[in-house]
Amino acid sequence: MGLRLSAVTLDFWHTLAYLEPDEEEAYMRGLVDAARAALAESPPRAGTTSLPEGQLARCYERALAEAVASANEGRTVTLETQFRRAAEWAGREPRYDLFLAGIERQVRATRFRRAPGALEMLAELRKDEHHLAIVSNTVGEPGALLRPVLHDLGIDRYVATQVFSDEHPWTKPSPEIFRATLALLGEAPERAVHVGDGWSDVEGARRAGFRASLLYEGLPQYAERYRALFVRADWVPPAPEFRVPQLTDVPARIRAILSEPVSR
Repeated sequence: MGLRLSAVTLDFWHTLAYLEPDEEEAYMRGLVDAARAALAESPPRAGTTSLPEGQLARCYERALAEAVASANEGRTVTLETQFRRAAEWAGREPRYDLFLAGIERQVRATRFRRAPGALEMLAELRKDEHHLAIVSNTVGEPGALLRPVLHDLGIDRYVATQVFSDEHPWTKPSPEIFRATLALLGEAPERAVHVGDGWSDVEGARRAGFRASLLYEGLPQYAERYRALFVRADWVPPAPEFRVPQLTDVPARIRAILSEPVSR
C-alpha cells in the first residue's frame, strides 16, 4: 500500500463493547446502588445532619451528573471525588473503599458484549500495520476495572495502549487526552484517525488535529439512563463520508483517508 505507519484510536463503550439497553440500564442502576449501599455504611459526619437512606442514591446521582457535565467540558472528576462529594451532601464520612468494592462487583458480574465485527476490524488494522490505542471516558467506573473486560473480550491482544480518562486530568473532547495517547504511540495527529460513537469522539479528534474521525453508528440503542447522561441531543452528526454503519467498514475507510493528500 505504501502507507507509513499510522495511529488508529478507538472508543471503548458502544464502539468496541456494549450492553443491550435493558442490560445497560441494570448495569448503571447497579453502579448507583453500589454508591447508596456504601453511603449507608459510611458513618455520620460530625456536626452535620445525615440524610436518611432513602435519599442517599440521589446524592450520588447528583455527583455523577456533575462529573458527566465536567467530562463534556474535557475535565476529569474521578470516581473517588464523586463519592466524596456525595458523602458530603449526605452528611457522611466517605467509605470510598466500600464503594469501589461495590463497583468492582458490579463490573465483574456484568457480561459485556463485544461489538459485531470488532475483532475482525482490529485484526485487519494490525495487518495494515497501524498503531492501535483505546481512548475512553471512564466516569462511572475506573479504567483499571475495564482492562480485564478488554482481556475477556479478546481485544487487548490487538490494542496494547489503553488510555482511560480517570487516570488523566482530561476527558474527551479535550485534545490533551488524544495528544497524550499519540505520544504513547509515537505518532503525529496528521497520521491519526479516531473511531467512536459520540460527539466527544468526533469533536475531540478535531481539536487534537487528527487527520479524521469516523462516527460508528452500528450500536445506536442506548439505555434511557445512559442517553440522558451522555448523549447530547443538540449534536449534529458529521457528513456521511465520515460515518460507518459497521466496524468491518473501518479499515477500508481508513486506507482511503490516509491515501489522500494532507490538506493542511
